[in-house]
Amino acid sequence: MRQALMENGNKSPGLMTLPHPSLELVIARHEEDLRWLRRVPTSVRLTILNKGDSPALPAGFSVREGLSIISLPNVGREAHSYLTHLIDRYDSLAEVTVFCQGHPFDHAPDFHDRLQALADGRERPDPFHWYGFLEETDDPLGRRLFVPWSKNPDRRELPTGRLFTELFLEEAPEFFHFRGGGQFAISPGAVHGRSIAFYRKALALSTSVPDAAHCFERFWDRLFGEPIIDPSSLGPDGVKYLKRIKRLEER
Repeated sequence: MRQALMENGNKSPGLMTLPHPSLELVIARHEEDLRWLRRVPTSVRLTILNKGDSPALPAGFSVREGLSIISLPNVGREAHSYLTHLIDRYDSLAEVTVFCQGHPFDHAPDFHDRLQALADGRERPDPFHWYGFLEETDDPLGRRLFVPWSKNPDRRELPTGRLFTELFLEEAPEFFHFRGGGQFAISPGAVHGRSIAFYRKALALSTSVPDAAHCFERFWDRLFGEPIIDPSSLGPDGVKYLKRIKRLEER
C-alpha cells in the first residue's frame, strides 16, 4: 500500500508561452541522489515517488512548501510511478506536470533550464512536450534499438507492439518515434483526453508485461494525443540529435 511520508501543501515544438503556470515536478526515484533538487525553483511543487530503500532526500535538504514523498512498491519502474500519479491526481492535476527520472540529466542535459523556463512562464506544454536531446525510432519488437542495446545482453525482444495493442485495442504502428528517457511535461487537458479507467488499465500493464517501462518510453505521447515527432524530420537512420553528442554521433 502506498504511504504518504510527507505532505505540504528558445521555444520548441509542443511548447507555448503562458505566464506563471501552477507547476509540479514528479520524480520517479529508486536509489538516485536527489541533491540536484536544491536547484529547482521554490515555486515548483515537488512530488517524489520513492521506490528505494534509502531516504529519498539527501542529508541537510531543507523541507519546502509543497514537498511530498510517497513510498511505492519497487515494481514497474518509472511507468508504474507516473501512472500511479496520474490516477491519484486525475482530478487535481497541476496546470503543468513534469515527469522525470531520479537522475534526469543523462537524457536531458538542459533539464534545469527547461524547468526554469516553465517556472518563469516562458514555456508551457501544448499539450505535451518530450524532454531529451535525442529523437529515436524503434519497431514493435524493439529490434532496432532494444535488442542490440548494451544493457540487454541476452538480446531479448521488447513487447511494445503487444502492450500497445492491449492498451489501445488497435494494431501497433510500424515504428515508434520518441525521445529516450521517458521524461515529459503535460497539461491536464492532455491527461483528461483519456478516462481514469484507461490509466488504470495502463497501470496494470506496467507490471504484467515484461519490460513495460521500456515499452511506454516509446509511446508516452500517444497516451495523451497524436504522435508528437514527425518522422520526416529524422535522419535516414530514424535519429535526430537535438544536442550534439560527439561520442554518440561516432557510434
